[in-house]
Amino acid sequence: MVNLGVLQVTISLSKVELSVGESKFFTCTAIGEPVSIEWFNPQGDRIVPSQRMVLQTESIRSRLTIYNANVEDAGIYRCQAANAKGQTQEATVVLEIYQKLTFRDVRTPQEFRQGEDAEIVCNVISSPVPIVTWIYNNREVTAMTDDRLGVLPNGNMQIQKVGKSDEGVYRCEARVEARGEIDFRDIAVIINVPPVLTVPQKSFNATANRQESVSFICTASGSPEPAITWYRNGRLIEESDQYVLKGRSTELTVRNIKQSDGGSYSCRATNKAGTEEKELLLKVFVQPHITQLKNVSAVEGSQTQISCTAEGEPVPEISWRRPSNGQTFADGDKSLDGRMEVRGRIGTSALTISGVGLSDSGWFNCEAASRIGGHQKGMYLEIEYAPKFQSNQTIYYSWEGNPINVSCDVIANPLAFIEWRRNKQVLRTESLGNIRIYSTEGRALLEVTPMSDKDFGQYDCTAGNTIGRRSQEYILAQADVPSNPYAVRLSSVSQAMATISFSKPDSHGGVPISYYQVDFKESVSEDWRVVRSHGILSKSMQREINFVSHSQG
Repeated sequence: MVNLGVLQVTISLSKVELSVGESKFFTCTAIGEPVSIEWFNPQGDRIVPSQRMVLQTESIRSRLTIYNANVEDAGIYRCQAANAKGQTQEATVVLEIYQKLTFRDVRTPQEFRQGEDAEIVCNVISSPVPIVTWIYNNREVTAMTDDRLGVLPNGNMQIQKVGKSDEGVYRCEARVEARGEIDFRDIAVIINVPPVLTVPQKSFNATANRQESVSFICTASGSPEPAITWYRNGRLIEESDQYVLKGRSTELTVRNIKQSDGGSYSCRATNKAGTEEKELLLKVFVQPHITQLKNVSAVEGSQTQISCTAEGEPVPEISWRRPSNGQTFADGDKSLDGRMEVRGRIGTSALTISGVGLSDSGWFNCEAASRIGGHQKGMYLEIEYAPKFQSNQTIYYSWEGNPINVSCDVIANPLAFIEWRRNKQVLRTESLGNIRIYSTEGRALLEVTPMSDKDFGQYDCTAGNTIGRRSQEYILAQADVPSNPYAVRLSSVSQAMATISFSKPDSHGGVPISYYQVDFKESVSEDWRVVRSHGILSKSMQREINFVSHSQG
């Protein structure tokens, strides 16, 4: 028979085993008119309801539910009841929590680089601590003779200096002897091999601007298969009209090669295990090309320099040639008179001319040459000089009413202006009725019709340009009738011919004698006839005029 006044407490279970993550509830029953029922955790603290620990109390019963138990939840739980008199009674339950075999974040495949020490991770937990074994090709690793393979204290497997032959599937097996629990994971191991590049030819030659192409070959081995990329001056080369990539980029073709394509190219192979790069060189030869050569103007008597610049690979040698006489000059050469000298440096040449004269004007050819070709270009050396008068005749003869042309012929560069002066005054046609001036390039023709003595005398022709100004005097002299010949003598008279000899006149009157005239008549005729000489007096101061008589008698 139960004494209802005595307080009694019981729990539905006294000892419970629970694996981590599982849930469990316990019922506490109190007999003897309890006024309160409370639960206490293993640490002695009153349990406050939460999401994981839920309390449900009704009259004489209280239920404690533990959700998702963890290791920290293990221990002795107490259920305590109290009545109105303040009497208490309690009951306990022992909760044991264990960890089932659990594999945490076991990755597969696991990749390693050839040659390194590989640690294959198998993270497994349980309580008690599990026993881990590794199996490869149906054999326990610890039973193998390969000293490179072993199991580490943390249960992971180590392969020293791993190689491609170590690839495969490795089984990580865990056991808990106390519970007869066993589980495993198969882990694929992949060995990545760094790229190894093979370049059959490292150096190439080509000539620019000849539509030439060059193909570089670069093959790679490795695991996984390396990707090949090409670089030029650190920049990735992509497919274009100039660059063609073939065979998974193992072949790079450079098309339509120009000078700027020369230099270093890089072939780079890349995979998970690493990168390897090799350099290839393209040597581009360029035919000589003259890039700078200009016409030059120089002032007569000065020193001038003409220069020529040329490009090419190899750098061309530069020389000079005058087409007019075939004379050539190379670096260091001098002309026989020492006025011309050539000095040069890489890609340039300068021809210096001292005391420039008119004979130096004309074409000069710059010739650039190398072992792969040549280029020639011409320049013109223009000499600027002050006006020069072309005529030595400075005295002209005329007489009143007889027009005379006085020509002032000038050469100059640049072209000169020409003007006539008299008594320091510029002559202008519009102000002088008997004077006319006709101007053409390099010539000013002064036409004077003397009307009186004042029209005779000195006239000045002045010519000038930016280089200088010069004048020349011209004399317009008044001509007179020549004096008579003297010592006239008739000789060698025959029936059909007579010879007259004489000495030249003392004065020709200022105008050259054009001819001599003899008037004669035959004895049988009353008509005078005229015979003219075929020229003027000879140096012998004597002239013979032969004439033939047309008389029949």
